[in-house]
Parts: sequence; C-alpha cells; structure tokens
Amino acid sequence: MTNDALHSSSARHRAPEPVRTCVGCRSRELAAGLLRVVAVDGALVPDPRRRLPGRGAWVHPRPECLDRAERRSAFPRALRVPGPLDSAEVRIHLGQQEGAGTAPAPSFTEDKVDPS
Repeated sequence: MTNDALHSSSARHRAPEPVRTCVGCRSRELAAGLLRVVAVDGALVPDPRRRLPGRGAWVHPRPECLDRAERRSAFPRALRVPGPLDSAEVRIHLGQQEGAGTAPAPSFTEDKVDPS
C-alpha cells in the first residue's frame, strides 16, 4: 500500500466533528465554537470541558446569544427543566473569557519614568 493510500483511507475513517445549535441565535456551528451549559439546582452552570453529567444546552460564548436565549426562555426548554434558571454563573464565565484575551496596556506617565 502506498503512502498516499494510507493517508486517504485514514481520512475517510476519521469521525466528523459534532455540530450543535446555539439556543440563543439558533445558528449551527461546530461544538468547539460553542459553550455547553447544564442546569444544577435551578442555575445554569458553564461546562467548558463538556464533562458535567446531565442534559446540556449549547450557546455561543457571547453575551448577545445568552441574552437572546434568556428572552426566548430557551434554556428551560432545551434542558427540559421547569421554571426560570439563574444565569449569573454563565455571565461571570463569559466576562472572564472576554477579559482573558486582552491584557491591559502598560501605562507610563512622565513622573514614573526615570529621567536619567
């Protein structure tokens, strides 16, 4: 078997990446681009490692999609739980994700710079 034949046969047997639907904007995307959330004791809990037990819902890691999902009451429906769910923990997680990519710029003022 040639080297090219080995590569093409392994590519055919590779499992496709899972596609999920964001409960906020309802667009489909690879699961790697979405955040999984689960319901625990009446609250939404982010599951970035995708290991928590139970039914999960998927949302883009953007506040707009989270807001839209809450307005539509999509989380209780998707997770099949009664009543509203507290999303504070997911909001905190999203805020930390937004801040993680940007480092504050160093501030230099003239009085802090060594004049020598």
